[in-house]
Amino acid sequence: MKVVVIGGGIIGLSSAYYLQQSGHEVTVIDKTDMSSNCSYGNAGYVCPSHFVPLATPGIVKQGLKWMWNSRSPFYVQPRLSWSLIDWGMKFMRSATPEKVESAAVPLRDIAILSQKLYEDWTQLPQFKFSYEHKGLLEVFQTEAGAEHSRHLVEKAHRLGLTDTALLDYNQLQALEPQTRINALGAVWFKCDAHLYPNKLMQQLLSDLEQKNVRLVTNEEVNRFEHTNGKIRKVITDKNAYDADHIVVASGSWSRELAEKMQVKIPLVPGRGYSVTLEDSPYRINYPAVLVEGRAALTPMDGNKIRFGGTMEITSTKTPPRMNRVEGLLQAVARFYPEFKVPVPTEDRIWFGYRPCSADGLPYIGKTKKWNNVTIATGHAMLGLSLGAGTGKLVSEVVNEEKLSMDITPFDPNRFG
Repeated sequence: MKVVVIGGGIIGLSSAYYLQQSGHEVTVIDKTDMSSNCSYGNAGYVCPSHFVPLATPGIVKQGLKWMWNSRSPFYVQPRLSWSLIDWGMKFMRSATPEKVESAAVPLRDIAILSQKLYEDWTQLPQFKFSYEHKGLLEVFQTEAGAEHSRHLVEKAHRLGLTDTALLDYNQLQALEPQTRINALGAVWFKCDAHLYPNKLMQQLLSDLEQKNVRLVTNEEVNRFEHTNGKIRKVITDKNAYDADHIVVASGSWSRELAEKMQVKIPLVPGRGYSVTLEDSPYRINYPAVLVEGRAALTPMDGNKIRFGGTMEITSTKTPPRMNRVEGLLQAVARFYPEFKVPVPTEDRIWFGYRPCSADGLPYIGKTKKWNNVTIATGHAMLGLSLGAGTGKLVSEVVNEEKLSMDITPFDPNRFG
């Protein structure tokens, strides 16, 4: 079967990997050269600990407070946009304690599936992407953060992540003797892992190319042709491609692409930023999320540290805001006071657009309108973490095989 995957990020390439493995003739189309999308600049986490979706009651309230502060960790750029208003209304309706609770199990399950698959990849000679399974720290500075962390540990234990531990300051500092940490304590999610995204993506592209997956770069999909209730042709600005099945995995551009098929999925781009120190003068042993700072840092590939974070709901055409990078590095310095990282020039930062669904859960599955179209997007900040697992599930959907897990909560038709 000819399968066309639209999107060359980790979701699209993982889907192509498993589709090729199951015998399909696969073409991947991307409007870029596939060398710098969101799958490259992220924090590299493979994290079952991230079982709380983006859409929470707290983030809605905080987001309203932060709306007029463009340096804030979660910023919604005020603008007149029907798609943003529609997404925002659905997001607020999804941000209830009941929906947050029901999201935990599917997010845990797909993360565990994905982690297992990444670990399978590390056993193959073509994959050496600095994978380390040593855990993740969530570091807190305030009593409110400590209280939240206690509840988080209890919830993790209820979900079966029993190797999660609450650390006091001395226990935290003992894990990082090479630098001083300004904190009260941390949660240590020993279930989590991390990797170097740049190596993963480069090696995955190379592996697909060697397996004769057709990689089409710098072509933008403009329209589709359909007959007898199925989409049969993908038309780009340069070529046309026959398809028996289509996978939409184009990240933050998936909503516009789906609209070309007369399919609606509520989705907005959430821009994030990162700064990577090569041959870093600073040393940490563990990746960390800074609770009150809403930032993250990760040791990578032996000699690097990456600082990342912020969520900026904005247009993909909005120029980058350097004050957000400044705020990110200031947050790191409040927790790691010895880290004196100057704000780099714009050409030394990375920014990218994460596809944010209206309830914090990804969209994975077939559309109602077209039986030969599978959606795989909306992973927000968890694209890398859930990438391998999503790719496996996509191949199972396309092949109409028994699924590795229940994907009902990820139904792309769930908003009607």
